[in-house]
Amino acid sequence: MTIFSVHHTTRYEYKRRVSFGDHRLMFRPRDAYDQTLLSAELKVDPEPENVRWILDVFGNCVAIVGFDKPSKHLHFETHIRLDHTPHVSLELQIDDDALSYPFRYDGEELADLLPTIRRHYDDAADEVGNWARQFLSGGRSTDTGHLLMTLCFAIHESFAYARRAERGTQTPQTTLKLRRGTCRDFALLMMEAVRALGFAARFVTGYVYVADRDGSTTLGGGSTHAWCQVYLPGAGWVEFDPTNGIVGNRDLIRVAVARDPRQAVPLWGSYDGDAADFEDMTVQVNVTTQPVPVAA
Repeated sequence: MTIFSVHHTTRYEYKRRVSFGDHRLMFRPRDAYDQTLLSAELKVDPEPENVRWILDVFGNCVAIVGFDKPSKHLHFETHIRLDHTPHVSLELQIDDDALSYPFRYDGEELADLLPTIRRHYDDAADEVGNWARQFLSGGRSTDTGHLLMTLCFAIHESFAYARRAERGTQTPQTTLKLRRGTCRDFALLMMEAVRALGFAARFVTGYVYVADRDGSTTLGGGSTHAWCQVYLPGAGWVEFDPTNGIVGNRDLIRVAVARDPRQAVPLWGSYDGDAADFEDMTVQVNVTTQPVPVAA
């Protein structure tokens, strides 16, 4: 058991006072068997007119912040604490019928999984599918866990991580061609690759704990992070982080899940003004651990 503390700040600066539309934030971690939210705090400057909370179609907790006064800046600051229990990938309990690929999902689960099995990006030449199939044991059944771990590690080892200032996510084909991208790009590539093989996959946004930022080989710290989950009968939704080569939830703090990255943007909103009015944006995320209280 580990107590994680997350401090996340996002600052927008403008050249003149502008008015703001509603802003939507995803920062509150999902409660589950492996992580329990202990506290969550949101500070906004300027003071918002109202803050309301909703659960979106995926069950993610979303804060909708409304404003009634113009300002030259907009700052969001969140603090969360949660109890996190790591689960090692090698302990996955996959159903016997799904231990070898290919396998079929149960009919009752399939109806709900179909939207996450369908590929979401056009790929006329099936470049992503062809890349994914190279990891199969030609003509023979393939160990399911080994297949997915190999694909995850292939992205981690063969693609270069590079932060990108532009918004949005690269198409899987672009990432495959460039052999570089951000955590969101790598997560989407793995999702579409395993979907091409018939697996159910979904996108995850959240945070990654980096034990030592200086000189650490773990990437993605200092900002929000992204990875994916693959549904395996008997094991459920299993975490795969191709950016860092992590299988299982170790050091990963899950905030939101979605079929596509566009449905899980950590913070988005609008302002009333010209594009030239925008001056700067800075984001900083610090994830630290805290001592676990010991009962007397």
